[in-house]
Amino acid sequence: MKKIILIIILGIFIEHSFSQKALSEKYNLMPWPQEVEENNTHFIINEKLTISVLGADLKKRAHKASVSFLRRLSNRTGIFINTGFPVKTKKGAIEINFETVSNLNIESDESYSLEIKSNKVKINAKTDVGAVRGLETLLQLVNFNSDNHFFEGVTIKDSPRFVWRGLMIDVARHFQPIDVIKRNLKAMASVKLNVFHWHLTDDQGFRVESKVYPRLQEIAADGLFYTQEQIKDVVAFASDLGIRVVPEFDVPGHASAILAAYPELGSKEGYDYKVERFAGVFDPTLNPAKEVTYLFLETLFREIAPLFPDEYFHIGGDENEGKHWNENVEIKAFKRKHKLKTNHDLQTFFNIKLEKILKKLDKKLMGWDEILTPSLPTTAVIHSWRGKHEGLKQSTLIEAAKKGYQTVLSNGYYIDRVLSVEHHYLVDPIGNEILTKEELKRVLGAEATMWSELVTPLTIDSRIWPRTAAIAERFWSSKGVKDVENMKKRLKVVNNQLEELGITHIKNKAVILRNLTKNQDIKPLKVLSKIYEPLKIYSRNKGGTEYKSFSPFTLFADACSVDADDAIAFNKATESFLRKYSKEDKDKIVFLLNKWSNNYNDFFKLEMNPLLKNIEASYRDLNSVSIFLLKVLRDKKVPGLKERDLIKKSVDNLRKPMEDTELMIHLSLEKLIKNISLNE
Repeated sequence: MKKIILIIILGIFIEHSFSQKALSEKYNLMPWPQEVEENNTHFIINEKLTISVLGADLKKRAHKASVSFLRRLSNRTGIFINTGFPVKTKKGAIEINFETVSNLNIESDESYSLEIKSNKVKINAKTDVGAVRGLETLLQLVNFNSDNHFFEGVTIKDSPRFVWRGLMIDVARHFQPIDVIKRNLKAMASVKLNVFHWHLTDDQGFRVESKVYPRLQEIAADGLFYTQEQIKDVVAFASDLGIRVVPEFDVPGHASAILAAYPELGSKEGYDYKVERFAGVFDPTLNPAKEVTYLFLETLFREIAPLFPDEYFHIGGDENEGKHWNENVEIKAFKRKHKLKTNHDLQTFFNIKLEKILKKLDKKLMGWDEILTPSLPTTAVIHSWRGKHEGLKQSTLIEAAKKGYQTVLSNGYYIDRVLSVEHHYLVDPIGNEILTKEELKRVLGAEATMWSELVTPLTIDSRIWPRTAAIAERFWSSKGVKDVENMKKRLKVVNNQLEELGITHIKNKAVILRNLTKNQDIKPLKVLSKIYEPLKIYSRNKGGTEYKSFSPFTLFADACSVDADDAIAFNKATESFLRKYSKEDKDKIVFLLNKWSNNYNDFFKLEMNPLLKNIEASYRDLNSVSIFLLKVLRDKKVPGLKERDLIKKSVDNLRKPMEDTELMIHLSLEKLIKNISLNE
């Protein structure tokens, strides 16, 4: 009997999975909901559309979200909606119901149900945040035919897999103005992310106004910081979107900017502390042996903490190599007095003091995984960024959860490393680890991290989006939702919808290319940018010394993005062609080779400048290889040995980085040259 029940349950599960997979081919929802069912109806969108919010929310979160929804819907469809704002006194055609207003914490219920019929749309939720999430899903269900725009007829039941779904933006290395933060908050909400981790201090800048310690913004910010009123505004803006804001003040390391303003807190007497202009890990560190250090931090946190209502407060705690601690006689004596054998023990002492300070301010200390030590109170939250490291059999995320700590993962989601969307999408926060129910609950979720050494307000959106939309699906959707090709199909649609929210990842490419060509035709460079990608895993700025804070970030590498479209198409066609030599694949290859060759001719017509001159040699080699392959593939000419040798040199040149980018098709070019003439 038990076997029969198990078979029935398994059959239902398999049937449900196949059903969801089929629907994901039809609808471009991201993140994919927990349950979707079709009901074969359409709700026609016209000027008579009305929307009502039936909950204790008048002019608050759900009301504001509804107004925003109508504006976005009107813009997308071009329909002049008459009502123009939600009403509370009567039921609208779109009816939003919820029970309570969320306090925005890890206990918040974000579940919702959405039912779309021909004459009614209903969103039901426990909280107003759940209702906001439902509105985002509804907007993704807008479709059209030649006569109408409409909502697809579906019934959805949805809830997140993880309670912590974040994006960290580093504003210390390169300051990001308020408009950058707000447009990214809107994009976060559109894919149901709910934590904005604001990395506010580092060696390169202290970005928060302090009225108690004004030298922090006068000396340590280059005039680029947020006033306390601006911070309150951002926090309120995020709250309206159902997003919590967690600040990070990185101590005791990464403290060059703080110490430039207040050198008396440093660990090395007489050191010339300055705001750092390069990237990397630096020696300046707060002195944990001085009581004044803790007085400074407690006073600062007492001033700053009220700006951030969230209960979590991130203190960084990473990458402290302790060089200045080792050179300080006073600190050595302090370690002996307190029986602290290592610098790691000393930093734990420091962290415990901070934990007590933050506890008095009703805050939970959160830090990068270096803070994980046996004596650290389990009230602290471990932010895992290194994965497995020396001495560990499991990741710091799993180790922390098993030891009783709440924990959040970022390892695998470092989007500044410019790795493919597929790479990030296939990282699961828990993986195949077996955890108890209690341990599983301690894994709060995960964050994508956008470190800003190599981004400015002009380029940051292109490094965050659209990959973070796919990462957001990993945080929200069921673990089994991991079909890469299906994700890419849906992401293509979501990518364009992000522009509606003000995200500049598509349009700013043209801005950079116009700068490179000095306002000449940008098409030849645009074509090239679709097969080149920025150097990966920090090799663009090796050692952190190629670029400084005020170096130009309007170069060819900044116009290129991850997952270069034409490179993906060419590599796929080449792989298939070399396997089965089909005409269809050959035609795709020929089309792209023609495209590159023709656009090189247009590039050659441009008036050269120093920025273009460095690109020309690589473009010339690409053109030579393209012409060579076209002769073989299209014209069926067999090249001589001399011509082959010349082309091999061109291919070797293309293997080398060009202007901090790499050609993503060079392996395919090599394979074609090696194999193709033998099979013609």
